[in-house]
Amino acid sequence: MADIVILGAGLGGLPMAFEAREQMRKTDTITVISDSPTFHFTPSNPWVAVGWREAEQIKIELAPLLKKRGIEFIHAAATKVHPDRDQVELSNGETIRYDYLVIATGPKLDFDAIEGLGPHGGHTQSVCHVNHAELAGEDWEKLVADPGPVIVGAVQGASCFGPAYEHVFTLETDLRRKKIRDQVPMTFVTSEPYIGHLGLDGVGDTKGLLEHELRQRSIKFITSARITKVEAGLMHVEEVGRQGEVVETHELPFKHSMVLPAFKGVDAVFGVEGLVNEKGFVLVDRHQQNPNWPKIFSVGVCVAIPPVASYPVPVGVPKTGFMIESMVRAAAKNIRALIDGQEMKHESTWNAVCIADFGDGGVAFVAMPQIPPRNVNWAVEGGWVHMAKAAFEGYFLGKMRRGVSEPFYERMMLDLLGITKVRDSKA
Repeated sequence: MADIVILGAGLGGLPMAFEAREQMRKTDTITVISDSPTFHFTPSNPWVAVGWREAEQIKIELAPLLKKRGIEFIHAAATKVHPDRDQVELSNGETIRYDYLVIATGPKLDFDAIEGLGPHGGHTQSVCHVNHAELAGEDWEKLVADPGPVIVGAVQGASCFGPAYEHVFTLETDLRRKKIRDQVPMTFVTSEPYIGHLGLDGVGDTKGLLEHELRQRSIKFITSARITKVEAGLMHVEEVGRQGEVVETHELPFKHSMVLPAFKGVDAVFGVEGLVNEKGFVLVDRHQQNPNWPKIFSVGVCVAIPPVASYPVPVGVPKTGFMIESMVRAAAKNIRALIDGQEMKHESTWNAVCIADFGDGGVAFVAMPQIPPRNVNWAVEGGWVHMAKAAFEGYFLGKMRRGVSEPFYERMMLDLLGITKVRDSKA
């Protein structure tokens, strides 16, 4: 019997639990540890922030769901991982032993890196967590009642730019529907070297598509932006040139602002030698296994991936949903191989299939693999994207509620399209 412990129950952790239950032997135990009693569908947070969804619509209670699938659940935060002892300390005083550990915690949101950033003690909103999205929704209602300038964006070192684009366009759509768009100047502030970079050096013509959307909707934008401080109603921004010089400074007034922070590793793994990099992200090889602690695997946003290039203003690499699912599949299959005394042979493809909703349209893109150079590299926009994301929301929540990582018909469809999650590392 093997004890597999999974830290986290988000977009990486919950599918990992279901995939592990499917791949492992009946005698193997699967235990999920999470500081939240619920799973929530993070991609829908921008809709929560404008009142198009209630938070409860995108949440799932974990304890009954996991019990139904024969998976143990501990509602507690992990406080420290001890790879040398194969143990995890928890906030409830327990110490959990593992034969294999999968770290799927997601990131820690680094609001403290910039003075005045964030919803708790700062002056900006966030859509990184459903609770933050609810707070953003309350602030949005105030803006609607008393219109004024809006700023949306992503700070230096951020790695998740898609939700910023989704949010700014969703806000703009909501304002037009409420017939007050003319009363709200909007500015998009991003650390990306150009619009549509996305931390990926673009996908297809995302530069042209997203610039067009911003111009068409009369949204001003500042790229290579470094936010130095946020005060109540005022954001201080430096626009940085190619050599790292400050070419212009901006003092931008706002009544509502949503700015995505940079990420770093969670406290439970931060500083653990050989496990994480200097920012606390978990080091993994092509099998999702840590090279120094072979009993530890990692999936999701907490995984360390180097940037695609070096820029004067730091830009990280996103971990998209499909990419995370490919990590999950590879990790589960490789852990089973080790349990059986076999060689690991499954490698995550890190392909990206993404739907970015703009409230009344959107952009879909496929990048195979996500990090360039690519075998497939295209992006397309259209009104159908909004409907496609709504359909995917329902589909993903449905399969999570059923306790299934990937139904057979989803696998068949992806195979027909030539979009794979794992490959043989010997190939």
